[in-house]
Amino acid sequence: MSATSDFYRLQAEKCSSEADASDLPQVRDRNRRAAAAWQSMADKLILTEAVRAKAAARKEADAAGPE
Repeated sequence: MSATSDFYRLQAEKCSSEADASDLPQVRDRNRRAAAAWQSMADKLILTEAVRAKAAARKEADAAGPE
C-alpha cells in the first residue's frame, strides 16, 4: 500500500489540531513538529507525482513520433 499526499495532509491537519488543543507546551511543540514533517512529506510526494506525470507525458509524446 502506498501512501498518498491526501493521507499525509490529513495527518498534518490532525497533528496541528492536536497541537492547538494541547495545554502542555512540550506536547504542542511535538505535534507542531510532526505536522511540519507530514506536510513536508505531502509536498515532496506532490512534487514527485508531478515530475513523474511530466516524464510520462514526454515519453508518450516521443513514442507517438513526429506529427
